[in-house]
Amino acid sequence: MLTILGFTMIATFLVLIMLKKMSPIAALVLIPVLFCVFVGKGAKLGDYVIDGVTSLAPTAAMLMFAIVYFGVMIDVGLFDPIVRGILKFCKADPLRIVVGTAVLAAIVSLDGDGSTTFMITVSAMYPLYKRLKMSLVVMTGVAAMANGVMNTLPWGGPTARAATALKLDASDIFVPMIPALAVGLLGVLALSYVLGRRERKRLGVLTLDDVLEPETETVLVGAGAGASGDGDGTVAVAKKTARTGGSGTGSGSGSDADLSEADDDFQGLDPHRATLRPKLYWFNALLTVTLLTAMIMEWLPIPVLFLLGAALALTVNFPHMPDQKARLGAHAENVLNVSGMVFAAAVFTGVLQGTGMVDHMSKWLVSNIPDGMGPHMALVTGVLSIPLTYFMSNDGFYFGVLPVLAEAGQAHGVSSLEIARASLVGQPLHMSSPLVPAVYVLVGMAKVEFGDHTRFVVKWAALTSLVVLGAGILFGII
Repeated sequence: MLTILGFTMIATFLVLIMLKKMSPIAALVLIPVLFCVFVGKGAKLGDYVIDGVTSLAPTAAMLMFAIVYFGVMIDVGLFDPIVRGILKFCKADPLRIVVGTAVLAAIVSLDGDGSTTFMITVSAMYPLYKRLKMSLVVMTGVAAMANGVMNTLPWGGPTARAATALKLDASDIFVPMIPALAVGLLGVLALSYVLGRRERKRLGVLTLDDVLEPETETVLVGAGAGASGDGDGTVAVAKKTARTGGSGTGSGSGSDADLSEADDDFQGLDPHRATLRPKLYWFNALLTVTLLTAMIMEWLPIPVLFLLGAALALTVNFPHMPDQKARLGAHAENVLNVSGMVFAAAVFTGVLQGTGMVDHMSKWLVSNIPDGMGPHMALVTGVLSIPLTYFMSNDGFYFGVLPVLAEAGQAHGVSSLEIARASLVGQPLHMSSPLVPAVYVLVGMAKVEFGDHTRFVVKWAALTSLVVLGAGILFGII
């Protein structure tokens, strides 16, 4: 009974948000409450919610201060060179922009944290997508898939969880998987190329001249609230006049002369905004590198690191109290949206775990594996990891389901290492799970409805996961 109710609750949530019948935050709260009452455990609802909130509170704190920290770094111009570099590469070609999104997300994912990856990626790419009227779900989908593949780094979470749950060495799990994961990343880049060609076909062949209106227009180009582009009083108003004679045909990037003339006009962040701190650039760069290094080396808990980093960044870059208040106010909307979503997700996960639905769902799935599939438990694990890591947290899967799968595999001569490697396959889809707090940073900063993101990304992310699985089998890793 709990198994059916668990799957029904998850399906109800996904259908309602994809059809936009409820907002994600309302669905995350109300649907599990109703199901909790329905199973006769309404009296324990408070305990379930408190347990869920307690478990996710550090994550919410990390996201709150991470948004403030990276918002300040965006304001002071730390990432402006990255934006300019991407502009130079992407120009106004939708194909290059989509591929550039995947490359940027993959590179930034080396820090092992999805939230910071999405904040930096959206900050750099959002202005381009908006200015060229490109599909924002393409941006969120590509970024999520690239980060999902890179999320398998030993310090990213899943690999460490698998190693802990099965008492294995993380390097023994990860290093042999590198070729399969590399194929998965190439698959994301190939998909980005296909999606980019689709965007180029939809929008036409563009140059920077083409995206400027034929008459003088007013464009908001300030940093505003971090990556969101909302004004906060420091937004500059730029007057742009299209040049005549711009070619609407050609290679899609225009001549070098046209581009050099247009580059100064085509800015995502105002290059003259009052919040820039060019004299403190190397201090901010060193602070960010130190912070990311501390995260990887686990010198302190991540929430504590971002709390300290945000406080230091605000104090050094904006020593006057009114300026600090202005920066906090500028990023308050993003902080509230993301932290509110995390605490709402705590209700969902708390009820799933507290009522025992997760345990019953996982046991039902494992018990229904045919005996003939025993020698192929690594393949079974890889296939199951795709939906299971989407429908439950990584903790639930790696500490609750994986040991059962590994035990079943050992009974048929399949090593725990193979099972552990196969368990990483589902991460490209996992990063878009409604139970992953970082995805709300992604869709929130990109101003994309979660349901729209889900409809777009699920099929492509599942395909990417299957590519990783196929490569692992082909190379004899799984």
